[in-house]
Amino acid sequence: MRAVMWEGAVNSVSIRSIPKPTLQLPEDAIIRITSSAICGSDLHTYRGTLGSDPAPPWSMGHEAVGVVAEVGPATEHFKVGDRVLIPCLDGLDHFAVEPTLNLPLNLYGSGRGFGGDLGGCQAEYLRVESADDSLVRIPDDFSSDLQWLFLTDIFTTGWAGLDFAGFQPGESVAVFGCGPVGLMCIYSAKLRGASHIYAVDCVRARLDKAVEIGGGLVTAVDFTSREEGSASEQILRRRPAGVHRVVDCVGAEAVNDRLKPDQSYVINETIKVCTFGGGIGQIGVYAAIPTTKGAPRGGEIDPIYGVDMSSVWLKSLSIKAGIVPMYELLPRLYELVRTGAARLDWVVSAQVGIEDVPAAYDRFNRHLETKVVIRFPQAGRRLMEQMVGVQGGTDGVVGVMNGNGQVKGVAIDKSGEENGDLAAQVIKPMKDLQM
Repeated sequence: MRAVMWEGAVNSVSIRSIPKPTLQLPEDAIIRITSSAICGSDLHTYRGTLGSDPAPPWSMGHEAVGVVAEVGPATEHFKVGDRVLIPCLDGLDHFAVEPTLNLPLNLYGSGRGFGGDLGGCQAEYLRVESADDSLVRIPDDFSSDLQWLFLTDIFTTGWAGLDFAGFQPGESVAVFGCGPVGLMCIYSAKLRGASHIYAVDCVRARLDKAVEIGGGLVTAVDFTSREEGSASEQILRRRPAGVHRVVDCVGAEAVNDRLKPDQSYVINETIKVCTFGGGIGQIGVYAAIPTTKGAPRGGEIDPIYGVDMSSVWLKSLSIKAGIVPMYELLPRLYELVRTGAARLDWVVSAQVGIEDVPAAYDRFNRHLETKVVIRFPQAGRRLMEQMVGVQGGTDGVVGVMNGNGQVKGVAIDKSGEENGDLAAQVIKPMKDLQM
């Protein structure tokens, strides 16, 4: 099968043919991936600051939806053909009676040092351990993969950032970092009844998207503006007492208002803008690990931060940080998507086939994309199934028609799957369809 591989070179991923995973335990399932995505967390590995020891290579990615291809004999709740989403953290640890510092982080696509050999979701197939406790069934009702895909990480993580900050309806919020997680945090704040939202970033496209999804509730704050000043100066000028809640979606790779690396900058900005008795949620990645072959720049992240604790104490602020409590939040957020109360496809800026993923990583790393989705050949069949009829051709091309007999697009038939480019060939001529 084809997979996106991290091989230890900074700012580089490769596409390789690797063995298809097989069932190893009775509780396993093998998932045929239909859609995956590139996450901001993947960029930490891509940039060499976060990785696994033992050394690479390993397959990348931890966001995906797909279809069950095989199940082990002890898998009771899923069967071949079920459509599923794969939460970024597997379900092995959500049975813990209480959290402990030594609980392993079982994250797909991060190498053996993060939960063993789980494999990555940016591949045609994935082995899922403890499938009954790790997978989430989604409706096989022709709903778009894009409505479900972001429950696997970024929507849930953005929502968790608000929880960490102690958000309540009617409160004001500042979100630092408007990448995919930050945008989902802003969207969540709107869904949850925020009175006003400040979106802090320096990338114009991100700020414009924040304003677009905010429906009049969002003020865009470019923290690099020479005329307007720093983010804290801009927000406090508008709201002198500060905001009730602040969410840090940036993490350890923060930069200051001159775009120079400064790990403590965003943390201290969040402290400045938070009102007395307010709360700060830190959902960005703040992991610091030693330099290894899997993290060639790991040592550049200092685990010690210069934080204005005096202001934290004097303002009676609460700070909570950590990893998303995935399985606690999923039942509620699943219902928001199922009922249509939340729609998540707006975050996607590009859809690519797997062979084009290295170029997509580069564009995402340079802030030229907001969110990249990877489509796999099998996605083409679901696109066809959305239409009432499919008319076959003799040259490997089919015309896809709607119920009125109008041809809506063309697609390569399934005999063309072997070339590995079906997803791109299907999506481009069928832009009016959502899958």
